[in-house]
Amino acid sequence: MANPTYSTPDSPAPVAELVATLGNGAKVKRRIPHMRACNEKDAKGKLCAGHLKRWYFFGEEIKERFGENAEIYRCEHCQTLYLPNPNEPPRSGTLSW
Repeated sequence: MANPTYSTPDSPAPVAELVATLGNGAKVKRRIPHMRACNEKDAKGKLCAGHLKRWYFFGEEIKERFGENAEIYRCEHCQTLYLPNPNEPPRSGTLSW
């Protein structure tokens, strides 16, 4: 049986850029396209991989910085905040079937 060949990426994997750090130490990042899981690493270098969920009940600091009706996602494990990717359509509207 022949050995499978694996393709190598032409460019490095995209990284979620750090946008801000809040007063309480929480990081705010910008999502990469189609991102569903957190890519934050802990002190040991272990990947969090927590699911990103839409977050509606954010505090005053976030409202002041990003707007009262901002589309914010939060990791269910490490609570890192993510802003939507500007290249993707917003997910704030009513779902239509």
